[in-house]
Amino acid sequence: MHTPIIQFGTSRFLLAHVDLFVDEALKAGRALGGISVVQTTDNPLSRKRVTALASGSGYPVRIRGLERGERIDREQHISAVTNAYEAALDWRLIRDELFQAATVVISNTADAGFLLNEADSKKCLDDPGSIPKSFPAKMLCLLHARWKEQPDQGPSIFPCELVSRNGDKLKGILIGLAKEWGCDEAFVQYLDTRCAWANSLVDRIVSKPIEPVGAVAEPYALWAIERLPGLVLPCSHAAITETDQLEKYERLKLWVLNLGHTVLAECWLRDGAPAGETVQQAMSVATRRDVLERIWTSEVLPVFNAMGEGHEASEYVATVRDRFLNPYLEHQLADIAKNHREKKVRRLAPVVEQSRKLGLELSQPQIMATLGELQHV
Repeated sequence: MHTPIIQFGTSRFLLAHVDLFVDEALKAGRALGGISVVQTTDNPLSRKRVTALASGSGYPVRIRGLERGERIDREQHISAVTNAYEAALDWRLIRDELFQAATVVISNTADAGFLLNEADSKKCLDDPGSIPKSFPAKMLCLLHARWKEQPDQGPSIFPCELVSRNGDKLKGILIGLAKEWGCDEAFVQYLDTRCAWANSLVDRIVSKPIEPVGAVAEPYALWAIERLPGLVLPCSHAAITETDQLEKYERLKLWVLNLGHTVLAECWLRDGAPAGETVQQAMSVATRRDVLERIWTSEVLPVFNAMGEGHEASEYVATVRDRFLNPYLEHQLADIAKNHREKKVRRLAPVVEQSRKLGLELSQPQIMATLGELQHV
């Protein structure tokens, strides 16, 4: 069965975020149709999920957490994924049929998903038996095969990787690779003008897998998508927001949620707290929570207020507070503290820089103490 949505990646995040949205929208008659999932790597855990998804019996998503202070604990059965394939085994079918029929392409291929592989070559463009190793090369070959059959009909492409302006980023990589491989200029123009590349931001903590397939997720969910002419959405859903100000949502997430995680990680490192301590446990320690609350209230929200975004920021802080206090979420600070130095620069320094640009007389002592010797980076 060919579906209008094809998804690259089997991550539990996609299962509990985009796929859940499509499932709920399908039941309300507001989705394009079902989803075909493609495993792009040889990860054995992904292979187990593909096998389970291919059975067609669906999977559970358990929603657990706090919503406006109220405990939520419910389970949903998701049946939007109707087919599942492995690129290594089903490449010809994916290339010649499934991708040709797709209106929407979704991806979430982890941190290294946009990296190229030196072993890939232009041979894969015309040889159906040559399977590229990297995700960008796979996409280029699939789009090239589609272009030859449908030169005027490109799909809407939604990368969900956690990269700023992810649609522009993936588009640039593919156009660069097409030029490097000496592709026809008409194909390069097709990539540039006939395909719709969505920049978007995803926001939901999916904390645990359910074996063999499924996930545990928090109640909060957002998929903010930059408005673009010709872009076709996979579905209509309350958690999907089309916007002309994607950067506003990026700021909120970076300066409130991500900053909050890094501040708690800094407190955890400073205090020599237990190795397995979670975000929720850290929020139960008065001294650590006090540091974070003071940063949010006195050092971050005034910057949003000065930008005319204070109301949205205050509401977002309230939702993030509920998320951090989630009694069901085992989000360990040891994981958050990885690459801690880089995260401090990326998540805290821009708040200080923006305050200075706005000419605010804001001391921001807690942020400056957290940045420490990095405050001038």
